[in-house]
Amino acid sequence: MGWSPGRAVSAAATLDTDVATWVASQVGGALESVFDAVAATRADTADLLARVSARGRRPVSADLAALRPGLHRRLTGQELVSGAGFVAAPGLLADVPAWLEWWQQDGDGDLRPLLLDLDPGHSAYSDYTHWDWFTLPRDTGHRAVAGPYVDYLCSDEYSLTLSAPVTTAGRFAGVAAADVYLRHFEAVVLPLLRRLPRPAHLVNARGRVAASADPAHLAGSLTKGPRFGDLLTGSASADHPGLRLVPCHGVPLVLVLRED
Repeated sequence: MGWSPGRAVSAAATLDTDVATWVASQVGGALESVFDAVAATRADTADLLARVSARGRRPVSADLAALRPGLHRRLTGQELVSGAGFVAAPGLLADVPAWLEWWQQDGDGDLRPLLLDLDPGHSAYSDYTHWDWFTLPRDTGHRAVAGPYVDYLCSDEYSLTLSAPVTTAGRFAGVAAADVYLRHFEAVVLPLLRRLPRPAHLVNARGRVAASADPAHLAGSLTKGPRFGDLLTGSASADHPGLRLVPCHGVPLVLVLRED
């Protein structure tokens, strides 16, 4: 059987697809370890809320202190995690209108709580329910990647937040979440993106660029066009003119490559 240009193009396309699929799986694996930490916080919180409910009362902020040993283990045991915790839905707790049981690891490796003024009378951060890391899990029932954004709430660092909904008795109770500094995420994924034969970037369900090796799409910018959220839930096709879209194997990010 002789060689033909058509076969060469087909072989190259297959190779490109294989490499893109491999890169997407590696990105997915890197973030899956962070989502494992989120899932552990979610399970601990759901179990805690169920125990409190079984005592015939509503939870209070002091109850959430029981989450701290697990949060501390995740912060010291997961390389990418810079902050972790549970963010309560408004009205969940009997003693306060809002609460973040949130812990961070500083540059020296010390663990410290996030202490926020959540008084709506004089705090710009009292209503956290409009942030993507809260609204996406609440509205979809699925885990989410939010950002990158400057995290004025916690660290003033450019960050991603990975989150998942927590429910109790079938009702939304808040989100379990973990922060990842963008510089740490980029250190893992940019070498992968640069192995691809075409300019590539990663986007979340909102179309926000999470990391990029494509000068036309900078981290933090919005990508218009495809409905990435629908693609991630399987309700939309990956076909889009001029682009190759590859979901990242279970995590809510899409690898986007520009086609020639």
